[in-house]
Amino acid sequence: MYPARVTLVEVGPRDGLQNEATRLPVDAKVRLIAALAAAGLTRIEVGSFVRPDWIPQLADTDLVAQRAPKLPGVRYSALVPNRTGLDRAIASGLQEVAVFMSATESHNLKNTNKSVAESLQQFRGIVPAALKAGISVRAYLSTVWGCPYEGAVDAQRALEIARQLRDMGCGELSLGDTIGVGNPLQTRRILELFLEEFPPAQLALHLHDTHGTALANCLVGMEMGIATYDTSIGGTGGCPYAPGAAGNLATEDLVSMCADMGIETGIDLGKLLDAGALAQELIGHKLTGRRLQAALGRRAPGEARPAAST
Repeated sequence: MYPARVTLVEVGPRDGLQNEATRLPVDAKVRLIAALAAAGLTRIEVGSFVRPDWIPQLADTDLVAQRAPKLPGVRYSALVPNRTGLDRAIASGLQEVAVFMSATESHNLKNTNKSVAESLQQFRGIVPAALKAGISVRAYLSTVWGCPYEGAVDAQRALEIARQLRDMGCGELSLGDTIGVGNPLQTRRILELFLEEFPPAQLALHLHDTHGTALANCLVGMEMGIATYDTSIGGTGGCPYAPGAAGNLATEDLVSMCADMGIETGIDLGKLLDAGALAQELIGHKLTGRRLQAALGRRAPGEARPAAST
């Protein structure tokens, strides 16, 4: 039984852009965010408050968060690696933040320069402070399906980390197939384990599409009651510390599949494709989203985007 409705968390303005060589100006990022919101996306990750020298593409997250259009029902979020990042998020007026770590020591060290234990200890200072400020907190747990440095991952180890994230106050846990190697049977086994201790509403899936199995893994998740999925417009994304990983599951691919299956998303597919066309124009190269490329291929040469896309 599939859920009647699924929620998409759009991570393109953060996870997508951080892996692009092109550094978009603030105005361009705000245009893209506005187009995504106009399409009906209600949860949009606008950036990350990491050090600018770590991810230069996201150095202006403060300005992007402040200038993103404030629309009823639309919630913006950003990643925070430490208390300084949280303070910047609060000053920017965000309603949600996300902490992030990996299920394996090697990837966590590469991605955050901390051990798993050090990340958890740092979050114990961030999460309560965010909640006290009235900001909700989600947690990303990366490399649950596999690690670029350690290979296969013990799902029990991932579950133990997830328990600690929940117990410190993270309201939603996004499980990541960071390198995109998961298959449907593996996804079922991981979710069976997690669902013994977590309600489906507390879990989200963050799937990369390296092996072309992200949609298949989504179907398994939906069959098991998971109704929240992280996606990225045009399939943008990747991980600087996961060599060979492809981009995220494309937002328009999941929305299109859900529409065909009669599953509500609240997203206007036409406007979403316009947002994808805008993303491709701003980034400056062909994106990987299949539904986007099919739509663009049917457009007449030089056909203008509708005004709603900007």
